[in-house]
Amino acid sequence: MAKKVVASLQKGGGKEHTKVIKMVKSEKTGSYTTKEEIVHNDKVKAWFSKN
Repeated sequence: MAKKVVASLQKGGGKEHTKVIKMVKSEKTGSYTTKEEIVHNDKVKAWFSKN
């Protein structure tokens, strides 16, 4: 699947997007999980402050 994502981002507008990954701690179990998303470069800081 990663190859498809990378290939689709290289068709022109890929340099305007960033894959962001954040560690999130579960309140129920106390374990950590990751949240991954592809966002526009202008909205990276807002994504980290929101999530």
